[in-house]
Amino acid sequence: MRALSLPLSALALSLLLCGCRGASGPQEDGANGAAAQSGATARSTVPLRVATTGGTRAFTMEVAVTAAEQEQGLMHRADLPQGHGMLFPFTLPRTASFWMKDTPLPLDLLFIRPDGTVAAVLHGKPQDLHPLSAGEPVSAVAEIGAGEAARLGIAANDRVEWGDCREGRGQPGAPINPLAFCPAAP
Repeated sequence: MRALSLPLSALALSLLLCGCRGASGPQEDGANGAAAQSGATARSTVPLRVATTGGTRAFTMEVAVTAAEQEQGLMHRADLPQGHGMLFPFTLPRTASFWMKDTPLPLDLLFIRPDGTVAAVLHGKPQDLHPLSAGEPVSAVAEIGAGEAARLGIAANDRVEWGDCREGRGQPGAPINPLAFCPAAP
């Protein structure tokens, strides 16, 4: 009986995984169909807010959640509209290291600590293979256009949150929700 249940369980799991893969991939109609044909993937977007000494700064961020999305990042992108960027959330904090391989755009990278503060604002040069890191565990990295951090007064220790934070704040030590990061106020 055990020998039969394992193959049946494996078959059920593979059918479930095939169904999930199809549901999460890009749609083949309208704008998403064009994205699929160009090699781009449809990603979720979230509002990201940075509380600076000069006020709150807002961005619209594509969210790179999967390993493949995070590996691709903004590679091969020819432009990035002002006020837009890409967010790389991590389930658990880690010392992240980014490089600009195959990225023709200069970028500002905001390394975000688990408490929601900016650990570092680093500047990525196009096609540069030198790793950029805050040198400490972070919960996410946000990439925005080069010079936007300085223009908007974004600096180390500013507070960051993204997604819908009306539902309450996250609990310290809880895994990061890639679509809603709402750290408790200090």
